[in-house]
Amino acid sequence: MRHISFSEARGLILDRASLERAGWRSRDITAAVKSGRMLRVQRNRYVASEQFEQLWPEARHLVRIAAVDGEMKDGTSVFSYQSAAVLWGLPLARHEPDAVHASMPGDDRMTSRLGLRRHADRLEPSEVAVRLGVPCTTLARTLWDVCRILPPSAAVAAADAALRISQSESDDPDAGERLRQGALEIGRRKRGSRGAARAEAVIAFANPLAESTGESLARWMLAEIGFTRFALQVPVRGPGGSDYRVDIELEEESIFVEFDGTVKYRDEALRAGRNLDDILLLEKQREDWIRGVTQKRLVRIGWADLSTPDALAARLAAFHVRPRR
Repeated sequence: MRHISFSEARGLILDRASLERAGWRSRDITAAVKSGRMLRVQRNRYVASEQFEQLWPEARHLVRIAAVDGEMKDGTSVFSYQSAAVLWGLPLARHEPDAVHASMPGDDRMTSRLGLRRHADRLEPSEVAVRLGVPCTTLARTLWDVCRILPPSAAVAAADAALRISQSESDDPDAGERLRQGALEIGRRKRGSRGAARAEAVIAFANPLAESTGESLARWMLAEIGFTRFALQVPVRGPGGSDYRVDIELEEESIFVEFDGTVKYRDEALRAGRNLDDILLLEKQREDWIRGVTQKRLVRIGWADLSTPDALAARLAAFHVRPRR
C-alpha cells in the first residue's frame, strides 16, 4: 500500500476523450471495466484497477476527487467533509467514503450523482480555501464537519492531525489552539446541527502531540475504557544525552503505552537501509532503557488491539493494567 500526492492522483486518471484519441473504442472501454482491468470513478473518468488497489484509502479518495474535479463544470462546488479532510492530509482511520463530498457556498441548486454527493451547506466565504489547487472548506470548517459525521475514534485521529498540521505549517505555537477555537466557534454558530455535541467533545479532546493515527485511536479507546489522565510524547533521557519519547503515559497508573504499528518495520524509506534484525534490536534496547531508567512498566499495543475498546481492555488486563475506579 502506498500514499500519493494529488498531482500523482491526477496523473492516474484516464479520461474518455484521451482514451478515444489513443484508439480505444467505446466497447473496449466497457470491456475493460467489465473485466475489472479498469475502474470507472466518474462518468468519463477511469483508473487502472491494479494501480488503484495499491493505494491507501486516503490516496484512493484523492484519485476520486481528481476525477470529480475533472468533471466539474459549474465552478461553484467546494470539496468538503471527508473529501476536504483528505485534501488537508487528515487520516480517515479505517473509513473510506463511498462518494466524493462537495458543498455549495450559497443557494445553488444541488445535483448529486453516482460517486458525488453534494451538500446544501451555504458556506460563508471565510469557510472556503484553496488546497492543492482546488476549492475546499477551510481546515477549521473541515475539522468541525468530519467530527460531526465520523465515528468518534476516527474523528479524534482527524482532529489530532488537524491540530498537528496547523502547528507544523505555522511558526506560531498557538496555531493549533486557535484552530481548535475556530472550529468550536463554527459549531456555536451551527448549534443544533446533527452530531454537534459529539464534535465538541472530540475537538476538545484532540491533542496535536499525537503522532500517528494509531496513537489517536488508542487514546480515545483508553478514555472509553475508563482511563482519565494521559501524557503524550513523554521524554525519557537516553544513553547518549538525547531523549527517547514514549507515545502515552497513563499518569495515574504510571504505565507507558506504546502503539507499535508495522510501517516502521516494513517501509524501506523509514528503515533507511537498515535490516529488520537491527531495527528490532535497537527497539529492544530502547525499551529496556526506558523501563530501567523510569522503573515504569511499558505495554505495547498494535492494530489488532484497537479493533474495539473491549479488545484493548483485554490486552491491558492481560498485563494487569486496569483503570482506577
